[in-house]
Amino acid sequence: MSGFRAFLARGNVLDLAVAVIIGAAFGAIVNSLADDLIMPVIGWLFGGLDFSGYFVRLGPIPAGYKGALNDYASLKAAGVAMFGYGQFITAIVKFLILALVIYQLVRFAGRFARTEEAAPAGPSEETVLLREIRDLLKARS
Repeated sequence: MSGFRAFLARGNVLDLAVAVIIGAAFGAIVNSLADDLIMPVIGWLFGGLDFSGYFVRLGPIPAGYKGALNDYASLKAAGVAMFGYGQFITAIVKFLILALVIYQLVRFAGRFARTEEAAPAGPSEETVLLREIRDLLKARS
């Protein structure tokens, strides 16, 4: 048990756990951004299209089905086999949004890390060595 405890106490495992939790919360934000803001605007721009409702029915409709024949969610809940390409388009848009945001975060973090590395702590070894040589030459003359 102590080995397991030591494994969990290592920084990498805790960092990974925090990253997974933050990633799940960030996923919810991206889903809301895509579903509530971006997809309605895209639909409006293309004349009121709702991509999530685009599908091709592959199987028969059950005998007791009472819902609308063009309602993807109801048909899916009833167990009808469908090719839901509208949901796929929505998933691609969500992925692209998430990829763009992550790219911007990594780019920002990289820029921040480079500025910290660029500031040297003091003069380089070459500069120190050249100063010593200069001082020795001055002392001899």
